[in-house]
Amino acid sequence: MEKLKESFYQLIVETSTNLPNDVRRAVAEAKAKENAGTRAALSLSTITENISMADENVSPICQDTGMPTFEIKVPVGVNQIELKKAIKEALVQATKDGKLRPNSVHSLTGENSGDNLGEGTPVIHFEQWEKDEIDARLILKGGGCENKNIQYSLPAELEGLGRAGRDLDGIRKCIMHSVYQAQGQGCSAGFIGVGIGGDRTTSYTLAKEQLFRSVDDINQIEDLRKLEDYVLENANKLGIGTMGFGGEATLLGCKVGVMNRLPASFFVSVAYNCWAFRRLGIVIDPETGDIKDWLYKDGERIDVNKAAEEVAASEEGANEVREVTLEAPITEEQIRDLRVGDVVTINGIMHTGRDAIHHHLMDHDAPIDLDGQIIYHCGPVMLKDENEEWHVKAAGPTTSIREEPYQGDIMKKFGIRAVIGKGGMGPKTLKALEEHGGVYLNAIGGAAQYYADCIKKVEGVDLMEFGIPEAMWHLRVEGFTAVVTMDSHGNSLHADVDKSSLEKLEQFKEPVFK
Repeated sequence: MEKLKESFYQLIVETSTNLPNDVRRAVAEAKAKENAGTRAALSLSTITENISMADENVSPICQDTGMPTFEIKVPVGVNQIELKKAIKEALVQATKDGKLRPNSVHSLTGENSGDNLGEGTPVIHFEQWEKDEIDARLILKGGGCENKNIQYSLPAELEGLGRAGRDLDGIRKCIMHSVYQAQGQGCSAGFIGVGIGGDRTTSYTLAKEQLFRSVDDINQIEDLRKLEDYVLENANKLGIGTMGFGGEATLLGCKVGVMNRLPASFFVSVAYNCWAFRRLGIVIDPETGDIKDWLYKDGERIDVNKAAEEVAASEEGANEVREVTLEAPITEEQIRDLRVGDVVTINGIMHTGRDAIHHHLMDHDAPIDLDGQIIYHCGPVMLKDENEEWHVKAAGPTTSIREEPYQGDIMKKFGIRAVIGKGGMGPKTLKALEEHGGVYLNAIGGAAQYYADCIKKVEGVDLMEFGIPEAMWHLRVEGFTAVVTMDSHGNSLHADVDKSSLEKLEQFKEPVFK
């Protein structure tokens, strides 16, 4: 039992901190092909640096360590109850050690269990097979990309593509639309798994199962192989790009599976995964509990930065970027001077605030003076040292659109001047930025080690009753970099990219597969 626990602990830590080689290759190729000097190139450089830092620090690649989902094949006679117990104990230990963020929250009370255990958490699927070894695979899929999953029921009318029928071409349209609707909110450039058929539940399960296929895996069904190749080539013509900033790399992998369905139902389900594609596996000796082999580790670990240098990046599209340094309290005059595309470096104090904080601030006073301050949409991974002092182990941005109902009102109420997150926000926030004199800064999603390194001290914490990810942390930062994507003059890069990518999507309206 102890050996089993240790084996699963190693699997959890490696999955959280070390991307597999097939994913590293895909990211490196995207970085190498991106036009130099663009926002997308800057984002990919940050991403590859973050991958290396997570590896070296043995710390989470992304602060959102997701919903742990295990797919396990066992020989007949193996005690699955014992395996579940070992997995849960390993999860608790990994959370305690700061390798996972406590992510299991009671759906009715909002209470965080603190150890990643709870009803339905983790997800464990067992399947028996005739081999005499245990095949255990884990995927850590964060909430930002999970929220961009989508399911279609055919026939359907799709924005930009028209009618999608119950055929291969209708499926093609659904997949292309799924990439368009994700924009940068799922931390593009991403990977997708697609499930065709089944019922509503099994269709989604099939889609997520496709994410356990390696990026270079070739589909044995010819029609699906052609479909995968088509989507991978043409989705990158939408111009959504890394983080939704525009650019060449929007999709890094596409895998499609099919199952039978009911005559009355035709579902196409898409599981979207961010660039931080955390998926690994181990082969376990059922007698000893030892790891016999690792899955998705083909040879030496790939250095993503070195691999990217092997392909020369184009200078086409390079542009001068204006760099601005800010330190709170920030004045309205400083904010009005910023424009979409500016790169902002922040020194000094910022304060985290996610869903619970925004909901709370609508009807309560803030625990500190927020006039002229910066709010960071972030749920960090935190650990206390022997002196009871907090330290940040991972601190990338969370998806901002969830705060759209609150953000503008809260900025006006408390005098907040800048908001940092990822994926952009909507028209209500954009209008408030213009009226109030505020700015939205897009940090690089998933770059949890890169940003943790910018945080020099935890100055304090309030509203801890909401749990570690949802509390308001007061952080002293140095050299914290983000891009202005929504300014105080009514400009939004996110709205512009959405509009241009929809126009490009329309070119794929005509049938391709007969």
